[in-house]
Amino acid sequence: MSNANASTRKPEPKWLKPVADYGPLAAFLIAYWQLDLIAATKAIVIATGIAIVLSLIVARRVPMMPLVTAIVVAIFGGLTIYLQDETFIKMKPTIVQVAFAVILGVGLLLKRVWLQRIFSGSIDISEAAWRTLTVRFIFFFLASAVLNEIVWRTQSTDIWVTFKVFGLMGLTFVFIISQMPFLNRAMEAKEKEDKQDDDQ
Repeated sequence: MSNANASTRKPEPKWLKPVADYGPLAAFLIAYWQLDLIAATKAIVIATGIAIVLSLIVARRVPMMPLVTAIVVAIFGGLTIYLQDETFIKMKPTIVQVAFAVILGVGLLLKRVWLQRIFSGSIDISEAAWRTLTVRFIFFFLASAVLNEIVWRTQSTDIWVTFKVFGLMGLTFVFIISQMPFLNRAMEAKEKEDKQDDDQ
């Protein structure tokens, strides 16, 4: 049933994901440069809401991780705006990263590999390899959460904003690139395994 739904689902336009992922960050950064962190928080809350609505209209669905991010942005951004306290928005990346780690960890306990669904079958590796990759992502998310806590508690707001917008994005990119050798080996092993099964 799920395979049938996946095959009949209309492909998402290529512009949707970058707009939904990076549009709120761009709004946050521009508002911070022009005004202050409270204004930037309002901008990211509004832009995140627009991104979610856009995903619903165009793709008729919202992926799990952007949805989790949107919920945390709404809660902690709302607290920042209502209480006029920058602490909450600075804690938001920590909560998001921990939430991702918990979601992936619970998935492993339930024997469900959420990463496999997130990548929508674009990577063909074994279940064991997916579990290994999931564990690595869990540790990465937890490390990012700890790093965010260190930065916002010890550095200026300017440094933290730079870290949030560029640092976390850069670290994520580097982490994903660092996993490519593992993924290549896992894909080659899966291809050999499939070929052996076909030969038999």
